[in-house]
This record gives sequence, structure tokens and C-alpha cells, in this order.
Amino acid sequence: MVDGETGVMAPERWRELLEAAAAEFAAHGYEQASLNRIIRACRMSKSSFYYYVESKEKLFDIVVDEIAGALARALDVPSPEEFAAGDFWDHVEQLLDRLVTLSEREPAFTDVGRMFHLPGAPVGKDSALTRSVAAAQDWLERTLAAARSAGAVRADLPLSLQLQVAAAIIRAFDEWTLRNRDQLSPDELGQLVHAQLDALKRLLATAE
Repeated sequence: MVDGETGVMAPERWRELLEAAAAEFAAHGYEQASLNRIIRACRMSKSSFYYYVESKEKLFDIVVDEIAGALARALDVPSPEEFAAGDFWDHVEQLLDRLVTLSEREPAFTDVGRMFHLPGAPVGKDSALTRSVAAAQDWLERTLAAARSAGAVRADLPLSLQLQVAAAIIRAFDEWTLRNRDQLSPDELGQLVHAQLDALKRLLATAE
């Protein structure tokens, strides 16, 4: 982040750059995203842009790290043990409701979500996408384990298989919803998210 005297961009200008980049990547994909369009949207010179960010790949990683990180902080996701305590499925529903509310309030959160599903995006072992997906996978595995111990999630399947199935279904739900998000009214989005939760619960929950 940089201003001419301190070498640090003003926070509001940095946020404008990241949001413009997220919108460009989400709308056009990684390969077709244009740094020139991002630069114009932010009213920056090319020399200024490249002073702050060295490449498209670096910009993509920064957007994922910072905007996805902001979303995670806004969601305030509890630890797996806290999440599984009490009514586990009610906690899941509350988390999804917060996610929908935040995505409606901050378009950049929806844009960064779409970035996780782009073909051709940087996915090397040190990429932001790879690190973020690994962290989410780790949280999901520990949450499933805690929910199994609490009796909220069935334990008749190996945890590793249950994790693989749950992760694949959640990713499919997420990708379809984000791809079709603009065609859904707020009420339709809410109904869809709760229907998805019901389908996941019927797959994972212990029999009542």
C-alpha cells in the first residue's frame, strides 16, 4: 500500500484496487482478466500500479488473502469445538445466514468467492487459493470430528470419506450458487441456501 511520500497506499485506495481486481477476476476469469481495465477502474497510472503489485498472479493472491481474510473475520467463525457444542445444526444455519447477509452487503465477498472456482487460476503449493482451501478443509475436518463426538453427525462412515463427500457437496453448492447468484432474488437465495443445508443435514446428521 503506497502514497508518494510514505511509500504506503492510503487504505481506501488500496481497498478500491482490491475490489476492482476482485470484480474483474470474477467477471472475466483469471486468464481473460485485464490489468489495464483494473488500472483504469482505479484511475491509476501503470507505473504506479506496478510499483505496488508486480504481476497479475501476485494481485490475484493479494485479493484472495485480503478479501477472503476480511470475510472470515466478519463471519467470526468459532472453533470446531465451540461450533459443535450445543445445537450444531442451528450453528450451521446461523453461519450460513451471516454469510448470505455479508455477501449482500459487500459485493467483493461474492466476487472473491467466485475466484475460488475459476479455471486457470494460480493453484501452486504456495498460492493463496491453495492455502485458503487447505485451511477450510482442515476446519471442516475438525468440525466434523467434533460434531461426530457430540452425536450431531453420523459416525458410521470413516471420517476421511465423510470429509471427502461433504467437501465435494459444499463446493458444488457454493459454485452453483455463486454462478447463478445474480439471477436470484434475496428471498430465492435464502430459500436455496436453506434447501442446500437441509440436503446436507439429511446426508450427515444422525437419525432422530
